[in-house]
Amino acid sequence: MRRFVGKCLIVAAVLAQAGCAANAAESKSKSGYLAHPEAQKWLKEQTEAGLDSQALEQLLAAAKKQKSILEAISRPAERRLTWGEYRKIFIEPKRINQGLKFWQTHADVLARAEKEFGVPAEVIVAIIGVETRYGRIMGSYRVVDALATLGFDYPKRGKFFRKQLAEYAQLVAEEKMDPLAQKGSYAGAMGFGQFIPSSYRAYAVDFDGDGKRDILTNRVDAIGSVANYFARHGWKSGEPVLGTVKFGDKAIDDSWFNAGLKPKVSLTEWAERGIATDSSLAASQPATLMKMKMKDGDLYWLGLHNFYVITRYNHSRLYAMAVYELSQIIREKYQQQQVAKGA
Repeated sequence: MRRFVGKCLIVAAVLAQAGCAANAAESKSKSGYLAHPEAQKWLKEQTEAGLDSQALEQLLAAAKKQKSILEAISRPAERRLTWGEYRKIFIEPKRINQGLKFWQTHADVLARAEKEFGVPAEVIVAIIGVETRYGRIMGSYRVVDALATLGFDYPKRGKFFRKQLAEYAQLVAEEKMDPLAQKGSYAGAMGFGQFIPSSYRAYAVDFDGDGKRDILTNRVDAIGSVANYFARHGWKSGEPVLGTVKFGDKAIDDSWFNAGLKPKVSLTEWAERGIATDSSLAASQPATLMKMKMKDGDLYWLGLHNFYVITRYNHSRLYAMAVYELSQIIREKYQQQQVAKGA
């Protein structure tokens, strides 16, 4: 983590401009999260790490607990739904058509991102479509409320979200944002691609060259940032995402299915277990065996390295499958249109 040195005065100034630099004594005793025991521990830790205590006190004082956030994080769709149920949410005509239009509108930018980062345009388009419907649904919670609520009142993942709150304090200083005006998901993710604060700081890029990394309102920066995220997480240009599954006569152990997101067993070993796949794939590459439940039966796939990279965006095979399938449908429609235009 980069140290928050020399930035704290900016945070304090922005907070003051936002109207949250209220009487310090009153804030400490009554306002927001400032009096929360876990918040006090966090404040001490961050102050010792070099952050400005006054600026952080004001941020905590402005943060409000949101019960609906705690309810939302306790029932994520990725844990509740089968693939068939999850698929219906994302693989539907409206989102597909919106993705096609997004690609048409930003074709030059997407082509440049693909060339620079090696990430297919259709994958970038699909991510933004799954995350926010191309900017139509970017979240209505104040980021400071989401991160404070989960950091201090959700013990299961409190450590993670307390870290994100510290990252957010640094982010708003670096990007000169109003810390109380930023809105996002119930988990504190922001912008077209829904980056959490640490991802914003680490992977957002100024893709239009205006001197500002803006993934909140700037589609060009958002496209470049999503591409950079995948590139930095090891996307292998030109390599496949999935392999088909062909069962042989050998008995299949149920424990082989959905055993983990990271591919560890080589295609050679899968073949020895009686599970064959596309002959065009390198036999030495690892894959993870997946069973995806549909209403009328199960589907089987071998998730390859690039599938795993998609799960680095959201640690769910359902999510990664939705992104991949949406990307393929949109790509096919886009290519058909290009052929029809004679491009």
